Amino acid sequence: MDDYPCALGQWNYHPEFEIHLVRKSVGRVFVGDHIGHFEPGYLGVVGSNLPHNWVTDIKPGEVIQGRDIIVQFDADMLRSAVAVFPEMAEVEDFLSAAARGLHYYGTTATKAAAIIEAMGGLLGLKRLVLFFDLVGLLTTSAERDTLSSEHFSPDLLSRNSAMVHNVVEYILQNLHETVSMTEAAGIVGMTAPTFCKFFKKNTGHNFRDYVRLLRVGHCCRLLAETELPVTEICYKVGYGNLSNFNRHFLMEKGVTPTQYRRLLKERSGGGFEQSMSRTMGQFASSANSRDAQGQ
Repeated sequence: MDDYPCALGQWNYHPEFEIHLVRKSVGRVFVGDHIGHFEPGYLGVVGSNLPHNWVTDIKPGEVIQGRDIIVQFDADMLRSAVAVFPEMAEVEDFLSAAARGLHYYGTTATKAAAIIEAMGGLLGLKRLVLFFDLVGLLTTSAERDTLSSEHFSPDLLSRNSAMVHNVVEYILQNLHETVSMTEAAGIVGMTAPTFCKFFKKNTGHNFRDYVRLLRVGHCCRLLAETELPVTEICYKVGYGNLSNFNRHFLMEKGVTPTQYRRLLKERSGGGFEQSMSRTMGQFASSANSRDAQGQ
C-alpha cells in the first residue's frame, strides 16, 4: 500500500507488469499517450516499460495515506507457467492487451479491488492463489478499455522520464492560466523545435494538443462535480475566450459543455459520467489518425 506523493509517484516505467488500484482521491491518469481521470476504485493494468503516472492535486505538505495498492509481476513467470498448466494459455492474450495499458470498470473492477485488498493480509501460497484468481478475472473480463495507442513508442531513457515529469508538472501547475511552450522547453534546456520533437515522441501528443486535452478533462470534472457557470469554468481551466473553449470542448467530447452537464444530470446514476470519462482515452488513437492523415 502506497501513500501519495511518494518517490515512485511520477512519470516512470519498469520491466514488470503493474496492476494499480486507486483506493482514495481523484486525479489524472497518464498511461503511454492516454490521458484520463481516476476516482476511488479505479483499476488499471500497465504493461512492461509503458510510461505511466497517477497524479492528484494536493496542497503543499499534504499526504494521502494509502492512496494506492500496486501489484507488480514478471510476465515471463506467467508465460513459463503455461508450459506446465496449458489451462493458462489464454493469459497470453491478457498480457498482449495489457502491453498498451488497460482500464477495468464495472463489476470486474469491484471484484478485483476486493481480491487485491485481501491479498495484503495474506502470505505465501494463500496470497499466490488470490493472485491467480485476480489474473483469471482480468483475463476473462470484457469490462475493460485499452488505454495507449499502438503507435506510441517513446525513448526509454531515465533522463527522458524525469524531463517529461517536470514538463507535465509545469503544465498542471499552470493549467488555469498561461501555459507556454517556450517556458516548458526552457525547463528541460531545449530549443523550441527540439522540444516539440522530444515531447511528441515521449507523450504521443504535440504540446498544444496535450494542454488542450488536460484542460477539457479538468472542465469535465468541474461540470460533473460543481454548479459553477460554464463561463466561470472556461476561465478556471485557462481559456480567455469562451468561443475557443466551446470549440475545443466540442472537438474532444462531441457535445458542448452545457450539453455535457445536462446529459450527466439526466444519467444521475453516475454510469454515464464514467462512460464519458472513458472516451478521453479515445483521443489518443483519434489524434494519431488525424496526424497520419495529415502526413
